[in-house]
Amino acid sequence: MSVGLDKNDFIACCGSTKFAEQMVADGPFATYEEAVAAANDVWFNKVDVHGWLEAFAAHPQIGQNLSSAAHKSSTSVQWSKGEQSTALATATDSSLQELYEWNSRYKKKFGFVFLICASGRSTPEILAELKRRFPNRPIVEFEIAAQEQMKITELRLQKLFSNIQVSASTQVHSTASDVTKAEGRVTILGGHLTAPSVTSDPKSSPIPTRVRPPITTHVLDVAHGCPAAGIEVLLEMYNAKQLSPMFGKSDNDKWMVQGSSTTDKDGRSGQLMKIVDDLNPGIYRISFNTGKYNPLGFFPFVSIVFEVKEAQKTEHFHVPLLLSPFSFSTYRGS
Repeated sequence: MSVGLDKNDFIACCGSTKFAEQMVADGPFATYEEAVAAANDVWFNKVDVHGWLEAFAAHPQIGQNLSSAAHKSSTSVQWSKGEQSTALATATDSSLQELYEWNSRYKKKFGFVFLICASGRSTPEILAELKRRFPNRPIVEFEIAAQEQMKITELRLQKLFSNIQVSASTQVHSTASDVTKAEGRVTILGGHLTAPSVTSDPKSSPIPTRVRPPITTHVLDVAHGCPAAGIEVLLEMYNAKQLSPMFGKSDNDKWMVQGSSTTDKDGRSGQLMKIVDDLNPGIYRISFNTGKYNPLGFFPFVSIVFEVKEAQKTEHFHVPLLLSPFSFSTYRGS
């Protein structure tokens, strides 16, 4: 079944106009999984900084009195109420006041509302997370907020597709086999939102459950306050008998290229490796051709080396680079 959703449907899932318009252009989607894959690509690769901020602004503060008149999507307001129900049910007058104060402090520091996928979270949990994230640098917190927005978007896409399935089941031409397929799809949706699906026979599920490569990156030019476009990026994996590269040793012949790309106008690289469920454990290196981007800068190129442990092979590694003419920094994203 091919599902055609309109702009308002996607605005309810994510308040970015650019996101909604691009999703309509990329659709219709036959399954929830197709919609989620497209949503991740659109959100992380095609929506710019202004689109992210627009989406953040569409969310009310947690614990705030919700009014559909104050938001452009009444559906989004109703979903927010449901997502915050656990928090409100576990709140006291004092914890709500504390949450209000920390929300105000957060917005004053970062310029946008504290964003977290609140579904199933209590007020004490949300307060603890808010306080934990508050010391972050703005650029770090901006990236975390974008990740939380995608969690919310995936949850709401599930609601959209679940509603469509319920509606379809009431039509006269629905058959028993159609209902069985719909029930199976709902089961898949629930598994997607809780944990990566695992099959006993890997040959029976050749399509990865990930929606993007396990290693991604993007570059921000902090000197100019904008994404760094046109930087060549190279991803390599260490391949030698010794356990890891040694400091001070020449070992360039032991690195195997996994993929390469160039950052786009949003500073994001293209696909650096295949989309696989399990990332091979080992030592990886991402190199950036910063000298070509800024010939007058101090660094002719920048390489970041990191290790993926056996227990981390199902995780996603996002390694942003914050670049200025005479310094750079990075951090491990989720």
